[in-house]
Amino acid sequence: MLPEEKRSIVKYYDYTGVIHLHSSFSFDGHVGVDKIIEAAAKNGINFLMLTDHDNLKAREEGREGWNGKILLIVGQEIAPRFNHYLGFNISRAVVSEENDLNILPQQYINQVNNAGGFGFIAHPDHEGTKTFHVKHYPWIDWSVDGYTGIGIWDFMTDWQSSLKRYLPSLLSFFFPAFFLCGPRSVTLERWDALNQTKKIVGIGELDNHASVKQIGGIKVEVFPFGLAFKFVRTHVCTQEPFTGDSARDISLLFEALRYGRCYVAMEYFQAARGFNFLITQNNKEYSMGDSLRLQGKAQILIALPVPALVRIIRNGVLLSEGTGKDIGRTISENGVYRVEAYLKTYGKYRPWIFSNPIFVR
Repeated sequence: MLPEEKRSIVKYYDYTGVIHLHSSFSFDGHVGVDKIIEAAAKNGINFLMLTDHDNLKAREEGREGWNGKILLIVGQEIAPRFNHYLGFNISRAVVSEENDLNILPQQYINQVNNAGGFGFIAHPDHEGTKTFHVKHYPWIDWSVDGYTGIGIWDFMTDWQSSLKRYLPSLLSFFFPAFFLCGPRSVTLERWDALNQTKKIVGIGELDNHASVKQIGGIKVEVFPFGLAFKFVRTHVCTQEPFTGDSARDISLLFEALRYGRCYVAMEYFQAARGFNFLITQNNKEYSMGDSLRLQGKAQILIALPVPALVRIIRNGVLLSEGTGKDIGRTISENGVYRVEAYLKTYGKYRPWIFSNPIFVR
């Protein structure tokens, strides 16, 4: 039986997935597709959006589509020295050289679009870590256009930011969820600014390679997919349930993802399914990705599976903050509204859920 979950308020189907991960088809990947799918199934994942470097070999080998209970979608990470881009719904890989400093990102954004695909700017504010000689791979050309969205919370960017001194780094390796800080403020600020002029969809990224490192003569895997899949996920809310028809279900998921009917969650401590964010006006409901013309006043409604600290953000500025499981607020101003939720665990509030916006014109 295929996994599905009907939303409690608006009638969408909430599917949890992982976007941006690497298999052994990447030059720096270490785990085969079968083992990745097995780990996803054990973690309650519904879909995977695989992004090996500069190839679509998993699709060429017939792996795209339903693999048991996991819907595998094959895209690619276009990965020159800077400006990495996740391309989907393309029939041919876009080739780039790892250390190429001359290729213009607008060129491969256009290539993806011209092929009928779409894409996301990957880990836009990645810094790497000098302590462990990890290069930085940020997005540096913000003159581009034509992309669907950006990664607002990348697990690797977040986790690597904790690797500054050796002892804390060791603790962070064994207990990564406790060291995650959430999306970088510079990333959220840029995302909010971009959404003032056009819809830019925010996604979560994992960017896991299950890299094998040699530490004191011992080979260590960083991080096994069975663990990595517990961290940053993207929930996509479709208008119809999956049926088991691979082509139809991929199309359904792409439609919702490109529309922005999705949210990002870190689910190590608590599953996020059951979250909902909508605005009601004149007996009509508007959900993430929707636009509405304000007629006097409207009502924000937020539902969570468990109580949390909830922040309502309008045009990039905190509008209100409160704790609870069901939150409501009346609004009377235009703006781009989104929601952040922080879960209290082990004595502190930790970043949990980040919604895509609703546009009130």
